[in-house]
Amino acid sequence: MHAFELRPAPLTEDEHGVIRVTGTRVQLETVVTAFDMGATPEEIVQSYTTLDLATTYAIIAYVLQNRPKVDAYLSKRRAEADAVRREIEQRFSSAGVRERLLARRVRTASE
Repeated sequence: MHAFELRPAPLTEDEHGVIRVTGTRVQLETVVTAFDMGATPEEIVQSYTTLDLATTYAIIAYVLQNRPKVDAYLSKRRAEADAVRREIEQRFSSAGVRERLLARRVRTASE
């Protein structure tokens, strides 16, 4: 029998803590979300053309073998996104936006 080398998952963490598929801009959560929604690796590759099939299978294998760690990462990313959204909503109130847009539409239509 010949031993074979297991390679690490083709994932890279950037300076902001975002995990992406190595060599692409595709984020880990994109692949995980698609897979969790029932997409096959082939369908994921069709949707994200910078991915190849072997890489996608390797990532899915990593996710399945490390699900608690991946879920913790995804929860952290969601919490960070929620915090940013709340900060933006506080800084830039959306109160009255709809009314202003409708008024602008009426003004533009009458000109």
